[in-house]
Amino acid sequence: MTARYNGLADWYDERFREGAEDNRPYLLELLGQGTGRCLDLGCGTGWNLATIEQTGRSVVGADRSSDQLRLARTRSDAPLVELDGAHLPFRDGAFSTVTTLWISTDVDDFAGTIREAARVLEPGGVLISYGVHPCFNGPHVEYHEDGARTAHTTYRESGRHQPAPYWSDEGIRANVGMRHLPLAEFLTTFLQAGLAIERVMEPREDPVPHALAVRTRRL
Repeated sequence: MTARYNGLADWYDERFREGAEDNRPYLLELLGQGTGRCLDLGCGTGWNLATIEQTGRSVVGADRSSDQLRLARTRSDAPLVELDGAHLPFRDGAFSTVTTLWISTDVDDFAGTIREAARVLEPGGVLISYGVHPCFNGPHVEYHEDGARTAHTTYRESGRHQPAPYWSDEGIRANVGMRHLPLAEFLTTFLQAGLAIERVMEPREDPVPHALAVRTRRL
């Protein structure tokens, strides 16, 4: 897995700080109160570590980018680990909860990452996925000033994209690209990893949803 955010952590942190705050209540709702250890897989600059701790869980943060983890260490005393999400250095069933927040577009092997996340979950443990909505956010989407979005016929072209015709030259995707997963492929990934989908949420009140969140449980 490539650490694409090395060298961009400060820029990324400043640009997406407000979004992290806006999504906090929905993450809390999906998690609910809990106990045990939570692996925040793809913790980035650490904005969600304290939110997870508010639910009663202890948290371990993990990310591929040493630059992102540098900032995360300024926000939390939680253990932080640099790793590849598709090859986790934890025993089976080590965590009661796993969160994968905003990673589906960035990891090279999303299916492998979710399989590993399911492996390190204890039986009955919860996995929360929260990230971009694959229908309304991606290389196939054209954004308009009035908030509307046009989905073009490249929607089914899964895989890594960089560049894409509708991206701003100054946005995050122009810098790091993204991996697009059509909705069916995205949801099937959890089922194939032995996870049962308990809830699907399109957070916030945006007329066109930007995010998609899924609460799953290990069978």
